Amino acid sequence: MRRLLPILRAFALPLAMFCAAGVAHASPEAAPSASFTDSDYRLGTGDKVRVTVYGEEDLSGEFQVDATGMVRLPLVGQIKAGGLTAHDLEGGITTALANGYLKEPRVSIEVTTYRPFYVVGEVLKPGQYPYSNGMTAVSAIALAGGYTGKAVESVVYIRHQGDNTEERVPTNAALEIRPGDVVRINSTAFWDVLDVLAPLAGVSTLRYMY
Repeated sequence: MRRLLPILRAFALPLAMFCAAGVAHASPEAAPSASFTDSDYRLGTGDKVRVTVYGEEDLSGEFQVDATGMVRLPLVGQIKAGGLTAHDLEGGITTALANGYLKEPRVSIEVTTYRPFYVVGEVLKPGQYPYSNGMTAVSAIALAGGYTGKAVESVVYIRHQGDNTEERVPTNAALEIRPGDVVRINSTAFWDVLDVLAPLAGVSTLRYMY
């Protein structure tokens, strides 16, 4: 143990300074973005929709958006759904059915199952989870088993599907998670530095042993 004390003393001051600097220079938190609604929700791979063609039970049913962003429907075949709202998809299907199949078709679309979201970083069970209405960062973290002992619990990073950047928001903000989101929990600066220094400390310890 005495041999390790000089190593720990050598790293203690830089480690403390780094942690303090990390707190002092933390990036400003982004304002929580508005929660999505079905009216502006963009469909994507993994979503399931219920298509109702009034008066045509054989053309109605539940269909999933495939990996290419398409849904395969009776009679008309593949229709683009990825990136469209439910209202947009209604228009596309209506147009397709009116093109030589039905006279004045009436179509409605309902999203029945949303694509999953993801929780990564310092949670006990990182991975993919099914989305439900009203999902927030707090409930997403709880679903992933809660925090590890290394986690920063005050803020969370959220990247919406299709975006290249993350939002940094307070964990308890009234922000709804969206289907396809990636929720990331950071580790504290102390653990970040310790993970970097641990291998170096191991090398130094071997020098003292020999």
